Amino acid sequence: MTILITGATGVVGTQVIVHLQKEGAEVRALTRSPEKAKFAEKVTPVKGELSDIEAMRVAMKDIDTLFLLVPNAADELTQALQAMSIAREAGVKGIVYLSVFKGAEYVDVPHFTSKHTVERMIEQMNLSATVLRPAYFIQNDVRQKDALLGHGIYGMPVGSKGISMVDVRDIGDAAARELLRRERADAPLPRAAFELVGPDALTADSIVAIWAAVLQRPIRYVGDNLDTLESRLKQAAPGWLAYDMRLMMQRYQQDGAVAASAELDAFTALLGRAPRTYRDFAEATAKEWASN
Repeated sequence: MTILITGATGVVGTQVIVHLQKEGAEVRALTRSPEKAKFAEKVTPVKGELSDIEAMRVAMKDIDTLFLLVPNAADELTQALQAMSIAREAGVKGIVYLSVFKGAEYVDVPHFTSKHTVERMIEQMNLSATVLRPAYFIQNDVRQKDALLGHGIYGMPVGSKGISMVDVRDIGDAAARELLRRERADAPLPRAAFELVGPDALTADSIVAIWAAVLQRPIRYVGDNLDTLESRLKQAAPGWLAYDMRLMMQRYQQDGAVAASAELDAFTALLGRAPRTYRDFAEATAKEWASN
């Protein structure tokens, strides 16, 4: 029994592998450069990338379960649909697909709509899959280090409606649990879906208050200006991606992304514990920053 992990070297993929290793699972990790990969024992690097059809056909051979994480790319939807089809043709028993929270509602945000379209394929083709829909990653705010420490500013224009941000460690835990459930089943299991969300509806004001308390210094909010955000993102990312992120933040500001109590309860049941809070993250991150 073997599990293939895509996005294996990324923030989420590495967390999935950590949790699978604790259970002694046999893991194959898809990577462009196996010779450079540094995985722990019982993790076998497999050469390939989602846009390479022949490489994916080889990677899917003798695989029982697939974790499909498709990165933000101009052809994200094509990569995801093709990977799903190759998995189906290869007879993969179970799939865990990383989608996004509010994918069905944020129809004007390209990567949200792409992920929701993949969910439609899963439903229409009756694939044996678990769909995981994470909210905005708490760990994205690690990038706020220079702004927080150097200028006393929180720089993400998250607005005032509230976002149920989720810790990537909890995403990895949830994905590993569902991969193992499908891997260990005698036959393909019915479809399932979970919203991966944090316990707090975080706003600019509440996040600033957390950082001010943790860092013990005044912190101010950069404001809701999306032109500034897009311009800053374009310095390190393609224009289409910067605009995609702008549209996402625009919807956060307009509508928020707050989880219902039933969604949080279902995620808590899946984890077997409460999801981590933003304050947990901020306290641990501040200690790490102080020690470096």
